[in-house]
Order: sequence, then C-alpha cells, then structure tokens
Amino acid sequence: MGSSFGKLFSISTFGESHGGGVGVIIDGCPPRLELDINQIQNDLNRRRPGQSKITTPRNESDEVEILSGLLGNKTLGTPIAMLVRNKDHRPKDYSEIKKTFRPSHADATYQRKYGIQASSGGGRASARETIGRVAAGSVAKQLLVQSADTKILAWVKRIHDIEADIQPSEVTFEDIEKNIVRCPNQTVANLMIERVEAFGKEGDSCGGVIECVVRNPPVGLGMPVFDKLEADLAKALMSLPATKGFEVGSGFGGTYLKGSEHNDPFLPSDSDQLKTATNNSGGIQGGITNGEDIILRVGFKPTATIRKSQNTIDEDGNAITLKATGRHDPCVLPRAVPMVEAMVALVLADHLLRQQGQCNDYFSKD
Repeated sequence: MGSSFGKLFSISTFGESHGGGVGVIIDGCPPRLELDINQIQNDLNRRRPGQSKITTPRNESDEVEILSGLLGNKTLGTPIAMLVRNKDHRPKDYSEIKKTFRPSHADATYQRKYGIQASSGGGRASARETIGRVAAGSVAKQLLVQSADTKILAWVKRIHDIEADIQPSEVTFEDIEKNIVRCPNQTVANLMIERVEAFGKEGDSCGGVIECVVRNPPVGLGMPVFDKLEADLAKALMSLPATKGFEVGSGFGGTYLKGSEHNDPFLPSDSDQLKTATNNSGGIQGGITNGEDIILRVGFKPTATIRKSQNTIDEDGNAITLKATGRHDPCVLPRAVPMVEAMVALVLADHLLRQQGQCNDYFSKD
C-alpha cells in the first residue's frame, strides 16, 4: 500500500524511524551483476545522520546487512534484501508531542487516514525511510554504469535565497563532496553553511533546491503517454520527504522563452547517436531520452519540525502551543543529495530493463 516502486526493477521499503530497523527488498535485478558492497555503504554514509554540524546529531552508523540475493558479490537474479538496524533511536524525545500534530508534518494526515500512527520519530514519514531507497539506488547506479556507462551526480544548488551558478557538464563527485553542504561552488557553499547554522541557532529551518545530471543516458528510455520518463522521474522524486517541486531541462524558466528560442536543433552526426545544439529539453523529448544529459531540479521545503513555538492542535482538536524537542535537521538538503541520485537511478534502471524487454537494445550478457 504505497511502499513499492518500479515495474521490472522494483523495490519495497520497510520499517519505521524509531523501530527495530529499516530496509528494502529489490526484485527484478538482473543476475550476475557484480556489486561493490562498499559503494552501497558509502552512499548510505552520505545519507546518514550525524555526519556534520549542520545535520541532525542522531548518531547512527547505518551499517547495511545484505540478507539475500547474492553469491559472493554477484547478484543471483532473486530478491535482494538489505537491512539497517536502528541503534540510536530515542522515543522519549517524542513523549510530549506524540498526541500533538506538528504543523506541516504528516502527523495529522496519517492519524486521520489510518486512525493510528507511529508514536515517535515520524514513522514512515521520517526521512529515515529513505535508507532503503538509497541502498537500492546504489545497486541501480552500479547496474547503469556496468550496462550503459550511465552516471548520476546531484548537488545542492540553492539553500534559502543563496544560489550557486553551476555548470552541470563540469561538476565532479569530488567537487560535491569537498564540503558538508554538498555544493560544488566552495565560495557559495560557505555562505550556505553559515545560513543553515544561523537558522539552526534560532530553532528554525530552511529549504532549497537540489540539481542533478545524468551523463551518457541511453537513447530510448521512457514510454509514450503515461510512462514518459520525466513523469516517472517526477513521481519518484516527489515521493521523497519534504519535496515540493520538480522541473526538468529549462523547467519553469522555459515558459519565458519563444519556441524559436527554446527548441533544441538537431545536429548532423557520424553515428546513430542524436546530438542537439542546445539542451533546453533536459535530455528528454516526447517522454523519451535523446542521449543528451538529463538535467533536473527538485525543490525541498524547510524542515517541518522546529524548536520555535508554533500554534497547533492535539489529536482531540484542542488548541495547543508546540515547541518541539528532539534531533532534527535544520536543512534536509545536504543529506538529500544521495536520495535524489537514488530515485533517479531507480527510474532509469527500471526503464533500461523495460527498454531491453520491449526493444532488446540494452543490457545483454553472454
């Protein structure tokens, strides 16, 4: 009921923020794929709490356990189950607010929908649920690299009103990981860190925008009409906690252009690879990849749980003033970078297998 994603390369995540653990089951991963377990752990390390002074101080190592689906480091073609145990959960931090609806959080809607909810940590609405997505996304990224040399990078483009001018074609992983905010422009990154720290000291929070590039995507990924690639990407990315907007290519900025300015002229080529003079389409035309870089952006709202006093109600509808305690990110974006990469990878891996199944173009192994 809403915890599964994908058609051929599919995942189901499980677990609550303050339960025994969280994880994922991957179904449909091709056999004989060589997995680097360290890469999966490294992606989880980039997502984990307590990694810097601008993230939640919750201290979790997030060590992944792979329970099934591998022989050595090769996939069997059977379901891959991965688990991360919760070791530093503190339900007592939520004792005063477990019957209180936090403004803009999922407490109220979960309670009204189900009549019951996890009493601490946000349950399935917590960003801790994304551990399963990041672990599965790491497998998908390795599938994409080995089958099509397709690589995915995401970074923080804007925090609050501080925005970096980034050239997606020039960004490297090392540039992104040079600072704790994961903005490849070091000068702007310093300003972003100062802003997040300032809001944190006030007991407040801030949001921003993450940008992502997919390099060397195969031509032909995506389906007409309902399963257009950008439509599936939008659903995947908007399913992440705290997301409020999605755009691809020129996005909303393209609405200010004329057609003659926005169109991407095709260029002659000595190969069957499509080439365009510009990339306002963001690598996707008619819902199908054209081979140019896929460029997209995702907007994240400010973290809902803050230490400032806010007016709200309890589960009985009584007016109450809430001043939340506990350990929360003043800004989700630095930890959301690997989440964005993971969801993009999951969509592309799924469409890669669907393309191979329908058109027999990609990922053939002896």
